[in-house]
Amino acid sequence: MLTLDKIYHARYVLKKVIRETDVIHAPKINPESDIYLKTENLQITGSFKVRGAYYKMSQLSEEEKARGVIACSAGNHAQGVALSAQKNGIKAVICLPDGAPISKVEATKSYGAEVCLVKGVYDDAYAEALRQRDEQGYTFIHPFDDENVIAGQGTIGLELLEQVADMDAVIVPVGGGGLISGLAFAVKSLNPNIKVYGVQASGAPSMFNSIHDHKIECLDSVSTIADGIAVKEPGENTFKYVSEYVDDIVTVTDDEISAAILALMEQHKLVTEGAGAVSVACAMFNKVPIKNKKTVCLLSGGNIDVTILSRVIKRGLLMTGRTCSLNIELIDKPGQLLGVSEIIARHGGNVISIHHERANEGSAVNGCYLRIVLETRNYNHIEEIKNALRENGFKIVND
Repeated sequence: MLTLDKIYHARYVLKKVIRETDVIHAPKINPESDIYLKTENLQITGSFKVRGAYYKMSQLSEEEKARGVIACSAGNHAQGVALSAQKNGIKAVICLPDGAPISKVEATKSYGAEVCLVKGVYDDAYAEALRQRDEQGYTFIHPFDDENVIAGQGTIGLELLEQVADMDAVIVPVGGGGLISGLAFAVKSLNPNIKVYGVQASGAPSMFNSIHDHKIECLDSVSTIADGIAVKEPGENTFKYVSEYVDDIVTVTDDEISAAILALMEQHKLVTEGAGAVSVACAMFNKVPIKNKKTVCLLSGGNIDVTILSRVIKRGLLMTGRTCSLNIELIDKPGQLLGVSEIIARHGGNVISIHHERANEGSAVNGCYLRIVLETRNYNHIEEIKNALRENGFKIVND
């Protein structure tokens, strides 16, 4: 059973292994709330997962350690298990879905673990890990549905209660639910007045659906840039703890997650992965009632795949009105392009690409289209530029 004593014991065991990550004030994330960031993206291995993995491994018997361990993961639990096994001198086999970012696969190998890539998603890797456990006699280290793993993750709750003693709310990323189960248990046991909110990606709402329907449900598929929380089905233990200790579960879209990743980079020079940024997306887009509340957003991980980072930034820019595309119908005569560019320049827009083409069938014979991509400040700035163009007789189409 999960107890406060077990979480305190986990904290004692982890003291020499992990970092006690900083809490950073982030007033610009949501000006109507007092936001703080718990930077588990700066934890060793780049994620909170090492806490639960190491504590679980520290509690194994000598016989279990001798047989070796096996785990399955979308990436972060893999690195936590691999590092913990290395420090304890235990053989580790990690099953990862074959779509896991190369950076996470290579990082897992760098800690000395044997990596087994499995076709499909996390749940397929989970099935393969159980098969190998039964065949080879390994000890299985569950990524979330295990009391010792949950206790290890719960140490974050103890840290937060000391670091932000007067906090009103905590917002926590949710995949399988191990992190929020341990954190909520610790926080609510010591201060039941603090609100604990969970956030999932809208493309992988397994805990969200299960909690709102009051029974464990399994998704047919998951699709989100937050690969670290793309879990089809919550665990039995985690469902029970979330049902009892968590105030609400909400979802955020991939566009909202992208905007949060961008805000964290620009405002706080912090790199987070999609799963790590969902808590900030929740606060930015007012998914839970935190107005005038001292609120901590937990940044659960920073292991973003750099190959998708540029795409995420692009989506984040679009989502926050920092870039926009305008399609303008013109009369094909000299000076039209100059007129458009002068208006945009006068209103502080920055043209980053431009495409000019003759009109299509059904348009005026002397018509043409000008497609411009602009760098802008926000949505109000976009509207200001559009209105100025209209006032000067230019027609914006597909608006």
